Amino acid sequence: MSAPPPSAAAPPASAVTIVEGALRLEALRLIRVRGADAASFLHGQLTQDFKLLGLSEARLAALCSAKGRMLASFVGFKRSHEEVWLACRRDLQGATLKRLSMFVLRAQARLDAPEAELALIGLAGAAAGTAVSGDVAAQPVWSQRRIAGDASLVRLPDAAGRPRWLWAGPAEAAEPLLAALPALAPSAWDWLEVRSGIAPVVAATVEAFVPQMLNYELVGGVNFQKGCYPGQEVVARSQYRGTLKRRTQLLRAELPMAPGQEVWWSGDAGQPSGLVAFAAPAPDGGHDALVELKLAALDGGSLHLGTADGPPLARLSLPYTVPASAETSLG
Repeated sequence: MSAPPPSAAAPPASAVTIVEGALRLEALRLIRVRGADAASFLHGQLTQDFKLLGLSEARLAALCSAKGRMLASFVGFKRSHEEVWLACRRDLQGATLKRLSMFVLRAQARLDAPEAELALIGLAGAAAGTAVSGDVAAQPVWSQRRIAGDASLVRLPDAAGRPRWLWAGPAEAAEPLLAALPALAPSAWDWLEVRSGIAPVVAATVEAFVPQMLNYELVGGVNFQKGCYPGQEVVARSQYRGTLKRRTQLLRAELPMAPGQEVWWSGDAGQPSGLVAFAAPAPDGGHDALVELKLAALDGGSLHLGTADGPPLARLSLPYTVPASAETSLG
């Protein structure tokens, strides 16, 4: 299912503008959880196993409602056995911090948002990674490395053939680092996020998806071996009972797209068949988006943005394989 139809080919590699460098990730913020129960507390709240997470690892994770709908998504990693950092979207930080704090109860865990102390930087391209931490070529995806200046360097999944990293560290160390590297535009970083195939939850899509609709279990964002967390029964039922009928696909349009926009399918013109999860302008022209879509809409016909006769959408290839049906994703 991951291969696009013949009529929806991606542009040749030679047409794609080089997208490499660094930027301060103003669209992201950190939530810091500290205390003897920091990992076990998050273990009981998020889709990921934080108790067994090693100090050299990082993970994708989600916070869900009791109905299994995603309220926020994170890149999470341990700074120590009593401190976990969660990078989430800025427009959801306040509500997420408030919600998580409600469930601390007697756990030895303190949550805060250290905006003045810490900064987040996105790095794209091998040269940017090497400039920050020497030889990073062998750093595995979803690993964390402590580097000079008391910072953490998290290897993110590649996007459009480019390695990427998340730098998290003291705010005073951010400006010298940014000054030493080529500047990367926020729109370029967003495009790389889209091409990585991993859509973050943003304000416009809160409670729109269960994790599998965004393919989170395919990219390591859901641990089905861990204990309970809010919405766990719904998420597990979607996985093991074959009830999932929607998946995220990579689509392209000539016009801008935005999270929360509806996508329509010619085979069922009476109602929308999908929702834009995350989108960005492509450096070679056009606009790319990760779109949650009915599996039935991949069987033929055409896809359109906004209305049944809206701008056409072309399907591109994701960087990972998506099962052809809910049933084939089980096992």
